[in-house]
Amino acid sequence: SLAWLSHSGTTPPESFVNRGLDWLQTFGGGLLTTCGLSHVGGPEKDEFGERGLHGLISNMPATIESIVQPDPANGKFEMSITGIIKESRLFGPSLEMRRTISGTLGKAVIHICDEIVNRGNTAVPHMLLYHCNFGWPLVDEGAEIFWKGRWAPRHPDKNPTIFTTKNNFHKCPPALNDHSGAGEEVGIIDIEADAHGMSVCGIYNEKLSIAVTLRFAKKQLPWLINWQHWAKGEYVTGLEPGTHPPIGQAAAREKKTLIFLEPGETKTYNLFFEVIGDEAGIQQLINKGTITN
Repeated sequence: SLAWLSHSGTTPPESFVNRGLDWLQTFGGGLLTTCGLSHVGGPEKDEFGERGLHGLISNMPATIESIVQPDPANGKFEMSITGIIKESRLFGPSLEMRRTISGTLGKAVIHICDEIVNRGNTAVPHMLLYHCNFGWPLVDEGAEIFWKGRWAPRHPDKNPTIFTTKNNFHKCPPALNDHSGAGEEVGIIDIEADAHGMSVCGIYNEKLSIAVTLRFAKKQLPWLINWQHWAKGEYVTGLEPGTHPPIGQAAAREKKTLIFLEPGETKTYNLFFEVIGDEAGIQQLINKGTITN
């Protein structure tokens, strides 16, 4: 298992969880929970409306557009599923996400391609965060969380103990008593990109000889969030590429970093999960300095 599942387990979309912290009721974890499409961050209310934690999109149902099955007997190894998810209402805004999840038999890679289009007739705010959740046995004491870039704790005024220069926050610790209940810390990372403009992060478990990487274009997703919640029985870390840190629509608007999609405008995002379980692949990550072990 690579993913972490919350005690809620797999939950269906629920339209009633759209205010305050209600999002947590249906947050099942999983390898990916999508946050947005117009708000990423805590609950807030201003003259532009009221927004619950991490927006609406993860509680919207999808309409399946196509399924492509592999056919190895005929040399066809590609497979995919495509769906349409709408964050829309009368008088707007009207955002639509067309998601394709694809892979190839024999390759341990999952490709997620999202096309976000404004179907309305006015410009609308846009924020997006890929909440990728990793759990036991991949995430275990001593496993390495790897990424490179300038970082800061999300709440420097709350005396962080994990995201400090005195702590190695790249190593998964034993379960922490002070993370029982709502204990957590979050790091905000201005992630580095390679010569091709691609950023990489992931988890490496030396005991299992497995690494999982996330790859994405820095131009599309310039920020990375590292969520760490090391509670007993609820041991998880999240690696979350996004268009913004989880500061919310109001703060992004104030900082003049909020993205607006014009009518008919489309933005495309690509995210690649890869599982590396061979010695040569692990050594390549070490040689590149991607992982430090």
